[in-house]
Amino acid sequence: MNALSHFSDIVIPAILFFIVAYGVCARIKVYESFLKGAREGLKTVADIMPTLIGLMVAVGVLRASGFLSFLGSLLGPLAEAVKIPAAMVPLIFVKLFSSSAATGLVLDLFKEYGPDSYVGLMTSILMSCTETLFYTMSIYFLAAKVTKTRYTLPGALLSILAGTAMSVVLAGML
Repeated sequence: MNALSHFSDIVIPAILFFIVAYGVCARIKVYESFLKGAREGLKTVADIMPTLIGLMVAVGVLRASGFLSFLGSLLGPLAEAVKIPAAMVPLIFVKLFSSSAATGLVLDLFKEYGPDSYVGLMTSILMSCTETLFYTMSIYFLAAKVTKTRYTLPGALLSILAGTAMSVVLAGML
């Protein structure tokens, strides 16, 4: 086991060395290529920064205003009918927009119900099998300059519904 714990200490520098050595052997200006890629990466970050800030502010406002609690109480009875605890409704909603905000809600759920409860287990499974849909779509489509998303949103919503359903099933089995 000790050898495995030090495996990445050796592999990661070896990969970096291989990349640089390959570039030198192929007569590529490695440092200049690195700088060009870093410059393009910073340009991409600058392009998507307003979207990121907008999403983070919106989720912060929803959380601070009490809207998420209201949403949980409003949709709670419907969710309870399909074995989703009402406390999970805000998490499911926020997870669509921001994983970091959802992580804050996860910590709140763990404090209130405990990580080994039905809500805690379902929370853990839900967080690992769903995606921050609107964040991911906005970032990747903006970076790739995609204007027609076609069936991306319906397909992604269907996969989140499947992930949520499986978190109910799996948490119920544990």
